[in-house]
Parts: sequence; structure tokens; C-alpha cells
Amino acid sequence: MLNQLLQFDRHLFYLINNGLSNSVFDWLMPIIREPKVWVPLYVFIFCFCIYRYKKTGWYIIILLALTFGVADSGSAGLGKHLIKRVRPCHEPSLSKTIITRIPCGSGYSLPSAHASNHFAIAVFLSMVFYRRWRWIWLIAIFWAAAISFAQVYVGVHYPIDVIAGALYGALTGSLFALLFKKLQPDF
Repeated sequence: MLNQLLQFDRHLFYLINNGLSNSVFDWLMPIIREPKVWVPLYVFIFCFCIYRYKKTGWYIIILLALTFGVADSGSAGLGKHLIKRVRPCHEPSLSKTIITRIPCGSGYSLPSAHASNHFAIAVFLSMVFYRRWRWIWLIAIFWAAAISFAQVYVGVHYPIDVIAGALYGALTGSLFALLFKKLQPDF
């Protein structure tokens, strides 16, 4: 069963990495997954929360930072070193078929820290602001999913890596959002 799942994972990776290959994605996906691209969004969230919600905004920012820290350390620090799955771009058996669109980087593959971090942020913000903007979850989850998809497309993660990262991130974001709701029940 595990062997079949890993075979399916490789097949799905090939379909995304090769089968969906096109000039627009070749240009866009490396940009989407780049953390520096999202700095203006992070600055906006910080400023918006502080300006609009004052003291409560600080709670949001502090818990958001903790959400990110736990998601990142759990996936990039602990998870990858326990599982030790080789990235597809370092896998010798894929060397003839993989399209590497960015430098591969070091470290292991499972779970994807990009997926866990962005899903943690997306779920946290979705749950915190759901009462005020019911549509926020759609934008936030699409954003996190696009970054996760880009990780597979550029060749640095398998689909299972980003799914595991997304699930871990969603759980982390949910737990910190519940903590926020406990601290600020009227928000």
C-alpha cells in the first residue's frame, strides 16, 4: 500500500512538473513561491491589524508570529529531520525527467515548510477574521494552495510533501486561532 502511494505521488509529481509545463507557469511559479515576494502582504497585515484593532491587533500579530514559528520549526526543523525524504530534484532516478526551474536547495522534502507556513498563516487569519469577512478564507486558502502547488511545479517537492505540510500548517493555524478566540472571545 505504501509503495503504491509513493508511486502515485511520483506520477502526480511528473504530471505537474512536466505535464503542466508552459511558459506562463515557468515564469510565474518561481515568483509565487519566493518568500520575499510576500513581504508587502506581511507588512500590510501587520500595519492593518495594529492600525485597525489597536491592542487586539497586537494579539493577532503576536499569535500570528507564534503560528508561523511553530509551523516552521515543526516542519523545517523537526519533521524533515525525522522523515528524511529526499527532494525530487536530488532524486537520481528522476534526473532524466525532472524539470528544475529553480536551484534545488539543501535539506529534506517532507513536509514542505512553504506549505505548512502559508497554510498556518492562511487558516489562522481565516478563522480570526471570519466573522468580519466571510470570504477571507477563500482568498487565504487559494494563496496558500498556489504557493504549495508552485513547490511541486518547480521541482523541489512531491505532492505528498505539500499535502502533509498543508495539513500540519492548517492544524497549527487552527490551534492558534482557537487560542486567540479564547483570549478575545468578542472579536
